[in-house]
Amino acid sequence: MPNSNSNSNLTQEEIIVEMESIQLGIIGMGDMGKLYARTFSAAGWKNVNVCDMPNKYEALCEEFAGTGIRVMKDGHLVSRQSDWILYSVPAEFIDSVVATYGPSTKIGAIVAGQTSVKAPEIAAFEKHLPEDVYIITCHSMHGPAVSPKGQPLVIINHRGTAETLALVERILSCFDSEIAHLSYKEHDRITADTQAVTHMAFLSMGTTWKHQDSFPWFDSTYTGGIENVKVNMTMRILSNKWHVYAGLAILNPSAKAQVKQYSLSVAALFKLMIQEKEEEFVARIRAAGEFVFGNRGDREQILLSDNLLDQYSLGSVPKDKRKPNSHLSLLAMVDCWYQLKMNPYSHMVCQTPLFRFWLGISEYLFLNEDFLQDAMQAALYEKEIREDDMEFMMSARGWQECIALGNMEGYRVRFEDTAQFFKSRFGEAAVIGKQMIEMITRKTNPSTTALTATTAAP
Repeated sequence: MPNSNSNSNLTQEEIIVEMESIQLGIIGMGDMGKLYARTFSAAGWKNVNVCDMPNKYEALCEEFAGTGIRVMKDGHLVSRQSDWILYSVPAEFIDSVVATYGPSTKIGAIVAGQTSVKAPEIAAFEKHLPEDVYIITCHSMHGPAVSPKGQPLVIINHRGTAETLALVERILSCFDSEIAHLSYKEHDRITADTQAVTHMAFLSMGTTWKHQDSFPWFDSTYTGGIENVKVNMTMRILSNKWHVYAGLAILNPSAKAQVKQYSLSVAALFKLMIQEKEEEFVARIRAAGEFVFGNRGDREQILLSDNLLDQYSLGSVPKDKRKPNSHLSLLAMVDCWYQLKMNPYSHMVCQTPLFRFWLGISEYLFLNEDFLQDAMQAALYEKEIREDDMEFMMSARGWQECIALGNMEGYRVRFEDTAQFFKSRFGEAAVIGKQMIEMITRKTNPSTTALTATTAAP
């Protein structure tokens, strides 16, 4: 639901008084914390209190000098003074940070978190916060370099009143996001698919290209419309911080089953491919496609034409030199949804730009009969691409096992090792990725206009 009526019960004078008197606090000034602080300040909130680790105090003071944003030395000072407090810290640290600063929370304050996984966040709040504070948490479903305008913003009223919920909606209304109200369990179940599995698929492609010692924009198999989405979104993920994606996958209790099924779907399809069991392979793909896309009704396709997507390329391989691709990553994703009996369209309430692209290119492949036929034939009979598909299966299994083991350090090493291989192209990919996200946001949310994004991030 849009938040255009969030201030409708207050007079203009009351709104001004509220924005001059309510104290907003942010603990954790990473990229998202800074986005929130600057957005609040620009919207006219006069009391924005922020902090990060003590060793970053001087740098933050210098960065925000003259902005009106008050940098404080620690979370105790932010917690004691603020009426609304946002913990914007990595999910794996939420318990320790809330344990440290939570007891200092001002009586009657509202506490929120910006972690992407809500189960550990809610557990930390319930364990460490005083009983006389409210818990109404949130999650902006986009990265810090994407304009929040028109993007989903989830609000979770875990322990709040109608009045405190209304205040939270007024505070967050300056983002011009599309508000969705969920429970924390609903949030984690949906984001396991819209984020954790999507990220794993893109990361598996990146790891495959690294192991093949191949930059995909120079490979005729990985150029063209759909391939441009795969390449640019993979670069966008790898140019960001590893812990954002690790927390989503490892700490989300709903993610492991979905990540495992994706790995199983990749392996099952690959085994049929190398045995050239065409009848069984095609029947499985057709059944999956019918389940996911067979009841779309009059819903407009997410993406536009292949010619439109062609313009977002990091390479320059001409069309007549391009080679067939099995699109195993996409076939497996649709099969995964089918095996789990999951309708991805029901998750659009928590859609991220990456998920929109992932569902969009899957939809585009399956709803274009010629493309789908070419992909299935390439999967079964194009020997040239077998080694890439084998590497992709191994990469997907490697990421799945890392997630299943809950190995944060292993995830970091895999992520940073892959990112290092592509580092030289992150700047160019960020510019193209920004343009692609603006395009798909306009396409899927026509009411959103004049979108802007800042620099490079997810």
